[in-house]
Amino acid sequence: MKNIFNKEVTDEVIHRINRLENDTKPLWGTMNVAQMLSHCNVSYELVYEDGFPKPGTFKKLLLTWFVKQAVVSEKPYKKNGPTAPEFIIKETKDFYIEKQRLINYIIKTQELGENYFEGKQSHSFGRLKAVEWNNMFYKHLDHHLTQFGID
Repeated sequence: MKNIFNKEVTDEVIHRINRLENDTKPLWGTMNVAQMLSHCNVSYELVYEDGFPKPGTFKKLLLTWFVKQAVVSEKPYKKNGPTAPEFIIKETKDFYIEKQRLINYIIKTQELGENYFEGKQSHSFGRLKAVEWNNMFYKHLDHHLTQFGID
């Protein structure tokens, strides 16, 4: 899997994001492009913002046992797979605002680097290795950019 902490990979992902247009249509799924960008921002909001309640001990245990591996492994996501409620975006979003927010989060993540994320506590899965953070960030972005035909 490509390493999102590597500047060249970050630049490549940002280039892909910049190829999106306000009217880019998905190849599958129901989100429009602005909602998809907002959806991708949630991964970073969970790291950098304090807007989501933390799961309780029991829920965190269930997430660790049944969801974590699918999220942090290198195995690609399936089309139309399930998502956590925090990631479901139904309201109208501004394409340009969400796009810039996502680019800013990606740059911040790359600049903080692998050492910052090594052993960092995640919102839902406990402490993660930097490689698990990378897999989670990169795989999610790649999945949704591919969903909108941006390879």
